[in-house]
Amino acid sequence: MSARTLVLLRHAKSDWSTGGADRSRPLAKRGRRQAPEAGQWLAANVDRIDLAVVSPATRARSTWELVAAELDDPPRVLVDDRVYAASDDELLDVVRDLPHDAETVVLVGHNPGLEDLVSVLTDEMPGMPTSAIAVLRLPGAWSAAGPGTATLEAAGRPPE
Repeated sequence: MSARTLVLLRHAKSDWSTGGADRSRPLAKRGRRQAPEAGQWLAANVDRIDLAVVSPATRARSTWELVAAELDDPPRVLVDDRVYAASDDELLDVVRDLPHDAETVVLVGHNPGLEDLVSVLTDEMPGMPTSAIAVLRLPGAWSAAGPGTATLEAAGRPPE
């Protein structure tokens, strides 16, 4: 079984001034700038993406739409309710359930779950501010993902 690449992408900066429900909070002006930068970084640094798993929150879906617009060949998208406000354990279940034929997957979600997932999988603790990306390499099947099974290949907020 070939190695898998998991790209964790935290949603771009959201707009707290709307006063609406958390799930429907839109992107802020800064977020609408950050997300395409993340897409440009992915286009330049990740060869192919097979699947994007996206939180149903408006800010996450909007982030992915802006990111995907920068990719030459955007992947299929799965909006997964389990990603919204998920803990690291819940996100690990999402990862373990990824389709076996997807070698590279982007997971668009939220903190603290994403930061905690990076820590669990890699034993490293990079920060995941808005629009941050962490690229993890897993040696085998998604179902084998667990504590300390991944290597952190890259982390930061584009264009870093």
